[in-house]
Amino acid sequence: MTPQRLLALAIAPALQELQNCGIPDTIEARRFLLAIALQESALAHRRQVVSGGSETGPAASFWQFESGGGCKGVLTHFRVNQCMRRMCAEFNVGPTPKGLWEAMRYQDIIAAIAARLLIYTLPSKLPTTAEKGWEQYLDAWRPGKPRPKTWAQAWATATETVGGL
Repeated sequence: MTPQRLLALAIAPALQELQNCGIPDTIEARRFLLAIALQESALAHRRQVVSGGSETGPAASFWQFESGGGCKGVLTHFRVNQCMRRMCAEFNVGPTPKGLWEAMRYQDIIAAIAARLLIYTLPSKLPTTAEKGWEQYLDAWRPGKPRPKTWAQAWATATETVGGL
């Protein structure tokens, strides 16, 4: 998957859907979602890669959500749970952590919706610099093995892809 394809086929449609929940589609949101997907999966894996190279880890989608982590979070957080449940209904996804996790493996739009809603739970405005983006990424995703050395390139690629920044 290229950054341009993910932006066109998943991120832009997801943000369009989320306008129905009062969440605006902005260039900053597009960049942050794309940077996180690049950081988490390099747009190469819809399942978490474990030691040995197999894609059998507990995280799913280009944003690498775990059933009991991000999936549960967006279905229960007071700021986004109603919107996530509405989106699940509209995309014929079971509104449970397991149901969402299963759908995210194959439905990039619902995965992008969940990723944007997870970001929306943060109290801060969307980041406008790579440094602030890294801080917010850590706050929202809480990666087990953060890779700060790859973030600058993910941010730069996302910035170039979305343009206009």
